[in-house]
Amino acid sequence: MRISKLAPSNHIQGRWLCHLEDGSILRITENEIVAFGLCSGLELPPERLGELEQAARAAAVRDKAMDLLAARPLSRKELVDKLTARPRNKDKEPIADRETAQAAADRLEELGYLNDEAYARTVADHYAAKGWGPGRIKDELYRRGVPREYWDGALEEMDAPDDAIDAFLQKKLRGADLTDPKTYQ
Repeated sequence: MRISKLAPSNHIQGRWLCHLEDGSILRITENEIVAFGLCSGLELPPERLGELEQAARAAAVRDKAMDLLAARPLSRKELVDKLTARPRNKDKEPIADRETAQAAADRLEELGYLNDEAYARTVADHYAAKGWGPGRIKDELYRRGVPREYWDGALEEMDAPDDAIDAFLQKKLRGADLTDPKTYQ
């Protein structure tokens, strides 16, 4: 298959459009251009074209994963689930299969963008500030797919709920005498 035209995308910076002679278009990144040595008029054997298509799909999954993480922090499980989720439009396929999504998550972990331990601390701090106790926070960490080995570290850094209880009681009692049994009750 011959490349008829290779041009940068007008809509997405860093994306290139590889027009093939059969009229199909591959959306690729600059990395694929360099790695495959692409240029207009280049003849691609079928196996090389397959490798290029696979590399383009993997790059698209990595880009989508980065977009998801830029929107809000996610656990590894949440990220993989979002990448492999069935779209609302039943005619469309998921963004990625499980293996490709796992590979994208691995790469983002290597780069430091995906960190379940830091995410567990963030979730614990957020819900502790709302007044949630350790049991309820553990439920939330479980729901979000954070591995159990990070739960204890996240919960240790939480403020003790005793401080919040004392502050609440002081506010309610407003300096009342606690020696009086009615007030104490």
